[in-house]
Amino acid sequence: MERIVDARGLACPQPLLSTKRALEEMGEGSLITIVDNETARDNVVKFVQSQGLRAEVEQKGSDYYIHIRRSEGTELRRAIGSMSEEVMVISSALLGSGDEELGRVLMQSFLGTLAQAESLPKKILLINSGVKLACEGSPVLDSLMTLEQRGVEIAACGTCLDYYNLLERLRVGSITNMYSVVSALAEAEKVINF
Repeated sequence: MERIVDARGLACPQPLLSTKRALEEMGEGSLITIVDNETARDNVVKFVQSQGLRAEVEQKGSDYYIHIRRSEGTELRRAIGSMSEEVMVISSALLGSGDEELGRVLMQSFLGTLAQAESLPKKILLINSGVKLACEGSPVLDSLMTLEQRGVEIAACGTCLDYYNLLERLRVGSITNMYSVVSALAEAEKVINF
């Protein structure tokens, strides 16, 4: 019996993540992922190939049916590399520069994907407008809460929270100071800046 993942209408990276989850749950067998755009099709196919599996694409109208077969004993590779001793610094509520709405969408997608990753950073330091992500009304609160529940230390700059009048609105993580930020950066094996 084939398992089907209907990922039509889902925003990136949900089609890929849904396919990954289904492959992990099913073990041996066949899977069909249905997507409705070329970007999702290409992302799913690249992921499947990165796992040492074969993907055959069949187009039906404007939809793409991606046929995947997983043999007994085939182990999935880690899709996202180890980040266990890394510290991530997020200094903006937006990801990238340019259009603000796109920056918000990209940050939501990034943190949503990170929250589902196999390996996670040790800490996420929120500074400047990045502190807004951990406050009441933030569209990424659920993702940050998931990361915290999975053991990632979330720390928001107290000076930054105060500057934006957000001290009382912090909903995830703890308030930190610049000494702790500098110490975390000095002790980290690797620092990733956003």
